[in-house]
Amino acid sequence: MALVLNIETATTNCSVSLSKDGETLVLKEDNSSGYSHAETLHVFIDEVFKLSKLKPSEIDAVAISKGPGSYTGLRIGVSSAKGLCFALNKSLIAVDTMKSLAHQVKTEEGFIVSMLDARRMEVYSAIYDSKLELHREIKAEILSEDSFAELLNTSKVYFIGSGVDKTKKIIQHPNAVFIEGKLPSANEMGELAELKYEKSDTEDVAYFEPYYLKEFIALKKKN
Repeated sequence: MALVLNIETATTNCSVSLSKDGETLVLKEDNSSGYSHAETLHVFIDEVFKLSKLKPSEIDAVAISKGPGSYTGLRIGVSSAKGLCFALNKSLIAVDTMKSLAHQVKTEEGFIVSMLDARRMEVYSAIYDSKLELHREIKAEILSEDSFAELLNTSKVYFIGSGVDKTKKIIQHPNAVFIEGKLPSANEMGELAELKYEKSDTEDVAYFEPYYLKEFIALKKKN
């Protein structure tokens, strides 16, 4: 039974929530196309506490969406979460970004593919069954007409996340269901954070790092 501050910055959606016993109490987010995390994250954190009429010292833990996702977005979120944990002497909980995203899909059949847009025709994806249990681990993959064919030929497959726009242009299958306009959100993090808190499944605040999946590549400016 915990009061948790949840922070999601893995994509363009800057999202913060307060959850109690796994249920969202207050949610603030901005899923506009630009990355505004550096400017808005701490504003949203302040606002969720004001709206809930709770004090930061009252929380039991801080949950952070651990990735994969935007390198810069993840760094900003993790740095903020660590700072709060150190200042308030609270536990840090890492929530799987892909599993949190999959929790937005409600189905009793088939599979859920959480996917985040990567470069060109590449996506980061993970596959879950209808009970939200992991069916295939997270990996980076190049999309083709045959992607996910083994699943599509046997059951409904629900695609969700920022990788959907490019996927629906490539995969044409009657069993493919594309859920558009959805990004990882702090709204789904509370339930997952609560489960981890109950098991004391927390992170070492000093040494925790986001899950980037791929190494960050800095592009040099052309002369």
